[in-house]
Amino acid sequence: MTRIGVVAIMLLLAGCQGVQSPLAPGGDQATALHNLFLLMMAVCGGIYALVLVGLGWSLRRVRSAGQAAEVPERSLWGAAIVIVIGLTVLIVGSFVADRAVFASRRQGAMMVRVTGHQWWWRIEYRDPATGRWIETANELHLPLDRTTRVALGSADVIHSFWVPNVAGKLDMIPGRRNVLDLTPRRVGWFRGQCAEFCGTQHAHMALDVKVESVAAFEAWLTEQARPAPSPASRGAAVFANACAVCHAIRGTGASGRVGPDLTHLASRKSIAAGTLTMTRGNLQGWITQPQALKPGTSMPAVPLSGPDADALAAYMESLK
Repeated sequence: MTRIGVVAIMLLLAGCQGVQSPLAPGGDQATALHNLFLLMMAVCGGIYALVLVGLGWSLRRVRSAGQAAEVPERSLWGAAIVIVIGLTVLIVGSFVADRAVFASRRQGAMMVRVTGHQWWWRIEYRDPATGRWIETANELHLPLDRTTRVALGSADVIHSFWVPNVAGKLDMIPGRRNVLDLTPRRVGWFRGQCAEFCGTQHAHMALDVKVESVAAFEAWLTEQARPAPSPASRGAAVFANACAVCHAIRGTGASGRVGPDLTHLASRKSIAAGTLTMTRGNLQGWITQPQALKPGTSMPAVPLSGPDADALAAYMESLK
């Protein structure tokens, strides 16, 4: 086998695992779609193999007879029967998968709203204790073995919500809410992605998804519901003057809705919808030069002095 062939096989196998692969299902809905994929591969692959066998048999008959041989009528009937059976199996399999994906909605599911923006995700959880909505951004937390009902919408153009390890993709359309149920069965971090071209930074519109135990999820949600501390610091003052018009921090006077809610920003895994890891240096770089890191983003560069930028980044890093 050539080196190119080995590399090609390795690349193909690499797509079967990972945190963003439909071939490594970690939830009921993803498993249903994965089973449908395997069924389609088996049925279509079997029919393809039969076609190749028929083609080989025909070529052999032509060579041995010296002229085109008439195909027996029973062979045509046999092929028709195989095709009908294969299509019937696929129709039944598609129906079963559809029921598994969209008919699992039941009472008691946790409600979450996800709204697509160019190019980030607004995420809101309904607090089961108070009924209030708890807002965060770019990071979706899900309780293990429980169904979460996600209402998907868009604030601007058509986006598409896709976390392949957990469920299939569903469009996010301005002016309406599409509903998708997620029932994860495996803990860990997964990666979501906007699957509909939505502008310049479509490729960098990622979504971190964490599946955790029910106890861990409830503790996390309780922490997210708390307001942020409001220290009398230089960084907090800089934020109030430069950032509060666009961003909200619960517990402070900042109540902007243009950009993501930053109440517990530092508890997240990344910055700017998966573009940067959460570090103080990346925070400062994002604040001062967002266009250099994510061209086309609506986040404007904030003209700050070096000490002010450092103080603001330190304040942002404290929002856990």
